[in-house]
Amino acid sequence: MKKFMDTYNVSRETFERLKAYEASLHGWQKKFNLVSNASLEDAWNRHFLDSAQLFKLIPENAKTVVDFGSGAGFPGMVLAIMAAEKTPYLNFYLIESISKKTLYLNEVKKITGIDNVKIINDRIENIKIPNVDVITSRAMCSLKELLGYVTKFSTSKTLCIFPKGKKYPEEIAEAQKYWSFNYKVVPSEQSDEGAILVINQIKKHKGVK
Repeated sequence: MKKFMDTYNVSRETFERLKAYEASLHGWQKKFNLVSNASLEDAWNRHFLDSAQLFKLIPENAKTVVDFGSGAGFPGMVLAIMAAEKTPYLNFYLIESISKKTLYLNEVKKITGIDNVKIINDRIENIKIPNVDVITSRAMCSLKELLGYVTKFSTSKTLCIFPKGKKYPEEIAEAQKYWSFNYKVVPSEQSDEGAILVINQIKKHKGVK
């Protein structure tokens, strides 16, 4: 516990909220299959720490974060819980089209007592959120597809923070056939092969459908 609190500079209260979240995941998994059973055995590392490491990449002046395909809340809900203590002015929108998963997300919001997050049960294509500063998404789709969703929400100042697995170089190369963008590769603290892609200035190539 102390290692996590020191690493991410959070209070005991925030740590306890995350542990309550983890406990609920084990309970709800039996009903809704929210994450893979293999990853559930090491959920703290595979999901919670993997999400928490993104917090330091969110700009200090950001006010709005949108999480695409939130699923069981990774990374969006973890980041919202951390922000409730550290940056309470930061508002989160968790977008998830599967109703049973949004039911679970609302339960997590209730048991953790945070109020800086709005959970939206709809498809990304149907939603409008103005002035989005940061977009996150984890394991929803390829980078090429993600950038297609991003353009509806982003401006020249919007920052995208996407955790990716070992094939991230191939995803970047494929996305560059359709999009131009600035990016930085940040090594993952939880995976020797994965990385976090920090992306902005996204534009579609002319003539590409």
